[in-house]
Amino acid sequence: MYVDENVLNFMGSREYEASLMVNEVVEATVAFIDICSFTSIIEKEMPDVVVDLLNRYFDLMVKEIIAQNGLIDKFIGDCIMVVFKGPYHLDRAIEVCLTIRNKIEELPGNIDVLPKVFIGINCGEMICGNIGSTTLRRLDYTVIGDTVNTAQRLQSVAASGQILINEACYEKVKQSFNCERIGATNLKNKTEEVIVYEVKN
Repeated sequence: MYVDENVLNFMGSREYEASLMVNEVVEATVAFIDICSFTSIIEKEMPDVVVDLLNRYFDLMVKEIIAQNGLIDKFIGDCIMVVFKGPYHLDRAIEVCLTIRNKIEELPGNIDVLPKVFIGINCGEMICGNIGSTTLRRLDYTVIGDTVNTAQRLQSVAASGQILINEACYEKVKQSFNCERIGATNLKNKTEEVIVYEVKN
């Protein structure tokens, strides 16, 4: 229950044992899916209510992610970091995020809050491997890099219900998805403005 099945299978292989700290550069898509309003919920509700509600939302999301062979990288508070590899990884990531957004918005409101999500997606090269400390005997099989950072920054500027991508992603999917140009945006720790698009459907 604590490790994604794909990672668990990899951990049981000889490849994993032989190359514990080896990493590789992969072409993939990463998405950050954050649930709106949880900070305000935490302030006024009992912890068991918050955790139960969060887990129900996460369970809905994870089912859609697994259906498209996405890899749950980690849960970060009220946010999920997801990685998609293989054929059409960007298209599959966007399809999943559209489905999640729509299904979350169809849910009934709980404790005076209507569920919504903020989503940022980016694709490109990223470093994939075991990150952590062998001394502590604690590692995460994860992805890192500028592509990942940009996805997180896009999620951080998304409005309620928005799915944001950058221009490079837009050029790859503009024939498949309906996207609206938001314009140039300053993202944290980025020296140049980024052209941002919202995926509508």
